[in-house]
Amino acid sequence: MKDKKVFICSNCGHNSPKWEGKCASCGEWNTYVEELITKESKTEKKKKTWDSGRKIKQVPVLIQDVISATIPRLSLWDNELNRTLGGGLVPGSITLIGGDPGIGKSTLLLQLALNCPYKILYVSGEESAEQIKMRAERIGIKNKLCHILTETNLSKLLKEANAMLPDIIIIDSIQTISSPNVESTPGSISQVRECTSDLQVFAKESHIPVIVIGHINKEGHIAGPKILEHIVDTVLQFEGDRNHIYRILRTKKNRFGSTDEMGIYAMESYGLRQVENPSELLLSQSDEQLSGSTVATTVEGMRPMLIETQALVSQAIYGNPQRSSTGFDLRRLSMLLAVLEKRAGLFFGQNDVFLNIAGGIKVQDTAIDLAIVSALISSLQNIPVSNKVCFSGEIGLTGEIRAVNRIDQRIEEAARLGFEEIFISQYNMKGLPKKDFKIKINPVGKVDDLLEKVFS
Repeated sequence: MKDKKVFICSNCGHNSPKWEGKCASCGEWNTYVEELITKESKTEKKKKTWDSGRKIKQVPVLIQDVISATIPRLSLWDNELNRTLGGGLVPGSITLIGGDPGIGKSTLLLQLALNCPYKILYVSGEESAEQIKMRAERIGIKNKLCHILTETNLSKLLKEANAMLPDIIIIDSIQTISSPNVESTPGSISQVRECTSDLQVFAKESHIPVIVIGHINKEGHIAGPKILEHIVDTVLQFEGDRNHIYRILRTKKNRFGSTDEMGIYAMESYGLRQVENPSELLLSQSDEQLSGSTVATTVEGMRPMLIETQALVSQAIYGNPQRSSTGFDLRRLSMLLAVLEKRAGLFFGQNDVFLNIAGGIKVQDTAIDLAIVSALISSLQNIPVSNKVCFSGEIGLTGEIRAVNRIDQRIEEAARLGFEEIFISQYNMKGLPKKDFKIKINPVGKVDDLLEKVFS
């Protein structure tokens, strides 16, 4: 055995014999991490991690000779997870779930293992079997085919899985698993990459879906090189504020479905509860009308929902006015403030501006621009907006209110929840289906029209 020091880029996995400020492969700065690699001599033979015994010779086939077939999916007990996966787990796929420490990744997958009617192997490298049993008793054990394995050696793990042949394998987490073929510490870039590659080969050969938990670094990315996300078939991001009860599961990559889906959970004392109707939970329950509060219609994946936007505009006491945003892009908030000053003659320059999306969720849909602008104007002029009115529209730099997609679903969701009026872009009226919506539709074309109809 010969030990050698190498520097590996944490972004792309490129190797370098010496430290460099800029990666020669991906061009990122300050991404090289030093690792100690043990190189095998020629007399030593590298052992295979496992032997499945199911070798199939692959030969080239003409594309017109390939028989297309619908791959049956494993439908899971968790409807929110089913939605983000595109309808269930695909046999032979490998799914990566990332998130902040303590956000609920282990709880989510343990709930899945304890409730799905499948033969599941739950591998934990972070907790003992007794610790997992304590959490399982709190959640509730319904699946008697759930097997617990506390192992960090990849070779032993795959041998047990090959002998047991479960329906689903869950690994918590990939940073605690180490391969005997790589002489570096568990959680290092080399170990994470090697273990994920071996798990992918095992999943493809055995047609067993594998779900892997991955920690994230301080930048919010999954720890390990970017190649880790290229290896797996699906990447899910579990996010949320630990000061709020809501958790959001977003799809960042999916080879078998849409990447626009989202699942919502609420953290309770017994575990995570699925939120089937998020609109009713994300709206204020107060009947008192206060300035700075409006309701926006948004669409996450295939799901329309309504959320409350809250704005507070107050006179700046200190020299520089503050700009703060929670759940919404701060740069876009600055753009909307500039549009209101330039196109509507409303001045926020000497005021502190605070914006909050209620419920602790993050929204990327630009269709909530109209609701945010209305909340800002309402707080500036101290004029309350009726809690029976909602908004849906994107604001352009010229002050026009642009059309948004799937406006009919947004209108129907607002009508279903008892709203009486909705303000939308006048350019959405052309493609709006001619049917009887049980809500009054107010088209507006510019920010000036919004001022006249809502705040006059």
